[in-house]
Amino acid sequence: MSNAPRLIDPFARAITYLRVSVTDRCDFRCVYCMAEHMTFLPKKELLTLEELDRMCSTFIGLGVEKLRITGGEPLVRRGIMTFFDAMSRHLDSGALKELTVTTNGSQLDRFASDLYAAGVRRINVSLDTLDAAKFQRVTRWGRLEQVLSGIDAARNAGLRVKINTVALKGFNEDELFALTEWCAREDMDLTFIEVMPMGDLGNEDRVGQYWSLDDLRADLATRYTLTDLAERTGGPARYVRLNETGQKIGFITPLTHNFCESCNRVRMTCTGDLFMCLGQEDNASLRDIMRAHPEDDAPLIRAIEAAIARKPEGHDFDYSRQKPDGQVSRHMSHTGG
Repeated sequence: MSNAPRLIDPFARAITYLRVSVTDRCDFRCVYCMAEHMTFLPKKELLTLEELDRMCSTFIGLGVEKLRITGGEPLVRRGIMTFFDAMSRHLDSGALKELTVTTNGSQLDRFASDLYAAGVRRINVSLDTLDAAKFQRVTRWGRLEQVLSGIDAARNAGLRVKINTVALKGFNEDELFALTEWCAREDMDLTFIEVMPMGDLGNEDRVGQYWSLDDLRADLATRYTLTDLAERTGGPARYVRLNETGQKIGFITPLTHNFCESCNRVRMTCTGDLFMCLGQEDNASLRDIMRAHPEDDAPLIRAIEAAIARKPEGHDFDYSRQKPDGQVSRHMSHTGG
């Protein structure tokens, strides 16, 4: 299969990056991602590991060069290393340039070495606080010690670790410099993310949680000299370098600064629904098409191409009117983080 880009959206953007949720399940219940008492999907609705292989291989044949595996928590999916091992053949062929993972870190003690062996070289670990009590509060079920141990295991296995921190007003504002200095000491990159209006989480106050990264950046600038970088890693982050430490800090700003003009990515859920935009409800159901044609990828390819032809110019997230406008009903754990 040729990996020349074949997926071009209506705004002339080549789609070369696929984020795939392999499960909606997670061993945490982070307050901005899941309700505490979730109802998870029945197993029959999820793509099997073999179907995930076929689906991702089809996208790679259409020019996708970067594959990020997400969840839920991807490493709680039973047998998931079978899938990673299968994807390594596309790295070996050169069709796939990068295979990466976003994880909460809880399972890295078990899987870090196996991920490296499968060709993963870089992972993102979601971590919003270095305070154990606050960590348990924001994750509901998580243990900070387990995650820090997993990060150590990942680095010892040779994986480059980037920390993803959701900026939450009134929660981790006071840890801005502690998180920054910790990542500098440990030689890990750090990206801050604005909280997004995803899912109906009951009493969670999206507007109250929102901490503009413009404000966060201004706070950083009181202690460090920030130099803007032209560097991009295929995702939505914009980067700066802190001159005093030499470290790289990323900002993902779906609300403060819409990053849609350069969007090169789509997301596929664990049920085979393709979302062309994180902040829009339009999607294409690919699972049933694939299952209806077990020996023929042509109908699946046509469905993918038709979906990309509907990719919107951008999302509509907006907190400026003190309510989470543009909110989508599905949980982040279903779409894939």
